Amino acid sequence: MAGKSLIETRSIDYIPEKERHGRLLSQFTLWFGCNLQITAIVTGALAVVLGGDVFWSLIGLFIGQVFGGAVMALHGAQGPKLGLPQMISSRVQFGVFGAVIPLVLVCIMYVGFNATGAVLAGQAVSSLLGVSETAGILIFAAVIVVLTVCGYRVIHILGKAASVIGVAAFAYLFVRLLSTNDVGVLLDNRHFAWGSFLLAVSLSASWQIAFGPYVADYSRYLPSHTSSLKTFLAVGVGSVLGSQASMVLGVFAAALAGKAFSGQPVAFIVGLGASGLLASALFFSVILGKTTISTLNAYGSFMCIATIISGFRGQLTISRAQRLVFVLCIVGLSTGLALAGQHSFLAAFKSFLLFLLAFFTPWSAINLVDYYGITRERYDVPALGDPDGRYGRWNWIGIGVYVFGVLIQMPFIDSAFYSGPMVEKLGGVDISWLVGLALPALVYYFLARGSKRQVPAQMVLPSQA
Repeated sequence: MAGKSLIETRSIDYIPEKERHGRLLSQFTLWFGCNLQITAIVTGALAVVLGGDVFWSLIGLFIGQVFGGAVMALHGAQGPKLGLPQMISSRVQFGVFGAVIPLVLVCIMYVGFNATGAVLAGQAVSSLLGVSETAGILIFAAVIVVLTVCGYRVIHILGKAASVIGVAAFAYLFVRLLSTNDVGVLLDNRHFAWGSFLLAVSLSASWQIAFGPYVADYSRYLPSHTSSLKTFLAVGVGSVLGSQASMVLGVFAAALAGKAFSGQPVAFIVGLGASGLLASALFFSVILGKTTISTLNAYGSFMCIATIISGFRGQLTISRAQRLVFVLCIVGLSTGLALAGQHSFLAAFKSFLLFLLAFFTPWSAINLVDYYGITRERYDVPALGDPDGRYGRWNWIGIGVYVFGVLIQMPFIDSAFYSGPMVEKLGGVDISWLVGLALPALVYYFLARGSKRQVPAQMVLPSQA
């Protein structure tokens, strides 16, 4: 049966009840383990590198984690109830063809994440194996291809391994950091500034919200009777604890290192704790953490591309050969970008991370409001693959609110790509992600509730069509 195979045979199609498996602990370990990794450390470090002090950066990062983690976990709780990947459910809000709009942007986001992640993983592989950073990136990419093709079960096994090894590595690094440095001096240096504080909030909130478009992909095999609240807590607490631990380490590392952190963050982090054999073990931990999150990104990108193509084909099945081709293309593109931009990482990553929020917070707001406030789990699964079905080709309410949500943020965005006119008036503070969540959620709720779209009385499964 598909549910028993170590190599996943299903893709974007509905998971029947007889193939459901797993426990909530695997949700916690997956999201905890994938966040104990070097890119999260670098993201936390940016709060200090870009002008914040240690004390208020730590508080700002935690507030962003909790808020963004709640949004992300609300998406994750949909998985067991729907038995579907996250982005295919967007056809309910956008239409079978209209869902392509956010899907294309999601693909771009995860390719970008994997490109930046491959740079850091390449540094760790280079140090561990004694090869060039370019060779390290290529070796890392080959591993990602294999794991992504294997799919769901292997990814959860990887998450458990990353949790165990990550906890050991991070505990050691924190002990070394606290025993060899006077952290109290760093915490006593408190200079509150709204701009730096809200930057820290935005960094961690964007980190969490960016998981939203694929978080349900990794909970969709859980039995449908699994508690939504417990799923929410397992996903959210795991992600918040893992990312906050990484970002705290990043804040202290950046405060101690100064400019030395920007060039070789991997080598600096490992250098905090050890040399020789122990350093090799820490480099391996870095590689494993990056492997976990990069596999998630590649798998999520595959799901998005499969969803785009299936919408125009009118079916929800993808063959193994097609799966391999899609994964090779996705990983190949991100690897090419990593090789081209491996020497200018930190600045580009910060700009990318903050700017992408303008395109994903409105999608998140629309999806959550529709699922929890309008349809309330009552999806017509067969209609998701039928352009002439209940959800149609284009849902202009969802598309219109999405465009509105992107545009309404523009005056409030502050990034290297673009800075809106309201940023200066707000003292250099970027609040676009708050605007992009709140206003589209309200507008969509009132428009969708007043529309003539028919919501089924209960969830319609493929066997009931």
